[in-house]
Amino acid sequence: MEHPPDHTSQNGNSVDTSYHTPEWAKHVIWYQIFPERFRNGDPSNDPTRERVGGPEGWEISPWTGDWYERASWEKSLGDSFRDGVFKRRYGGDLQGIIDKLDYLQELGIGGIYLNPVFDAVSLHKYDTSHYHHIDRFFGPDPEGDVEIMKQEDPEDPKTWQWTSADKLFLRLIEEVHKRGMKIIIDGVFNHTGTDFWAFRDVKKNQSKSKYKKWYSINSFADEEGKKFDYDGWWGVKSLPELKEVHGALVKPIREHIFAITRRWMDPDGDGDPSDGIDGWRLDVPEEVGKKFWKEWNAVVRSINPNAYTVGEIWTDKGREWVNGELFTAAMNYPFTEAIQDYMIDQSMTPAGFLKRLRMIREGLPDGAELVQQNLMDSHDTPRVASMIVNPGREFDTNTKPEEGFEVRKPTAEERRLQRLIALFQYTYVGAPMIFYGTEAGMWGADDPDDRKPMVWPELDFDNEKSHPLGKKRPVDQNAFDEGLFNWYKKLGNIRNRHLALRVGKLKEILVDNERQVFSFARFLNNQMFCLVVINRSEYTRKIKIPIDHFEVKQRKYLENVITGNGAQINNGKVTVMLPPISGAVLSPEET
Repeated sequence: MEHPPDHTSQNGNSVDTSYHTPEWAKHVIWYQIFPERFRNGDPSNDPTRERVGGPEGWEISPWTGDWYERASWEKSLGDSFRDGVFKRRYGGDLQGIIDKLDYLQELGIGGIYLNPVFDAVSLHKYDTSHYHHIDRFFGPDPEGDVEIMKQEDPEDPKTWQWTSADKLFLRLIEEVHKRGMKIIIDGVFNHTGTDFWAFRDVKKNQSKSKYKKWYSINSFADEEGKKFDYDGWWGVKSLPELKEVHGALVKPIREHIFAITRRWMDPDGDGDPSDGIDGWRLDVPEEVGKKFWKEWNAVVRSINPNAYTVGEIWTDKGREWVNGELFTAAMNYPFTEAIQDYMIDQSMTPAGFLKRLRMIREGLPDGAELVQQNLMDSHDTPRVASMIVNPGREFDTNTKPEEGFEVRKPTAEERRLQRLIALFQYTYVGAPMIFYGTEAGMWGADDPDDRKPMVWPELDFDNEKSHPLGKKRPVDQNAFDEGLFNWYKKLGNIRNRHLALRVGKLKEILVDNERQVFSFARFLNNQMFCLVVINRSEYTRKIKIPIDHFEVKQRKYLENVITGNGAQINNGKVTVMLPPISGAVLSPEET
């Protein structure tokens, strides 16, 4: 019988279970990359029809095409846009990410989160085939990598080799670290794909498979006509669930996951993790028992005490998963929802908004509030630009064109709101996380429309004029939005220049529900601070903010670091004039 794991590392030593926030994680702006759609840096390694399972005539989709325009091979799969879109491949790869690291650095990014990069069949890679190898089509020699895989016993780490894709990934890590940046990857340990090596053996050998206890099998096929059946993630049979006993994955699976964790965190195996990834984002962690996660996190911290782990938890239960035995942080979807409710839907007052944010922060260990991933969109939500186009919807519901979700490009006024949301995101407590292309003006409904190919300034894109349901729509120019990019770049520069915006405490200074304005301070002490002022109203507002909590000496002005203009100080208050739907960041000096 399986015994639950203890909280020791694999070498038997106990691990410190007090909560520890890696210092570097307090200072980064995160950038999420969906690799297949970020950049095709090497067209020679593009996915093949055979691996994708595409119909006759299948080919790589044009990067710059009209998103909803369907190729002939897509039409052969059915009448609906969704019948063929998931078979599309655009050829994004690791070389494409390496080629654009300087772009990310210019944007002020300090940490990269990669959606799954392990070998898998699908475009999203959540259906793992091999945890110990990078996807064959993300590297320079797919065919050669397959031959290397055939030489291994995937259960035995001693036989594992480094494929060309693996080596390119290690180079990516090196290039990221060379720029003073960090990198984390997706860990998907609740399920695999049906192409996973152990599941293929179970499917082939049924009850005689040596891996039959790895999965939640309901019945094996037999001569009496019984069919092979197993549990899939949320009933999805293409994602067979790994087996748990006593709240932990069974021992051979645990050992395999610990082995691949060590492989990617310390590739040389020399005890120095500087050549490995800096942490993990964990997919659906609530669907695996906490006993497993406690042991896994102990392994992670034994390899690299300064590793960062972040759980995909959509509710305020995230605080239950952030502690010394579990994760460093959670993806802060409650933050996203609060901003949608106030800034986009205007369904609450400024006071209600700030109260909601206080509640989200409550219950976190000391320091954890500084490292939560404050995101506005991801591969699992509509893009923030399209949330603004479609206000008044419950968070992450009715977010597809079939549900009345508009697919058009945002207007200039809607972009103004996106800029204000970004200003708040970059100045509030926690680590901002940008989904690839949000800074470039990309828009889109929920999956699959949030996973369009990245819009690059050097590429000419077709106009978006097709509609997935055949409806009329505006003809929208699809191009890199340089003005929006420069806005995100400016915000990144401001955050990276001002220590108070990264690690400062928060104090609410002014709340005016009637005028839809509020202000808060991020401060290190009474001399080193930033005042953030938000005007969500449709009117120009003259706002007087009390600053008696801070020492400004003989200063007559605070600098608005957004505009470079001065805000006058008089009788213990600083006055700023804000246009509709705009904000300011006031500072006494570069701090």
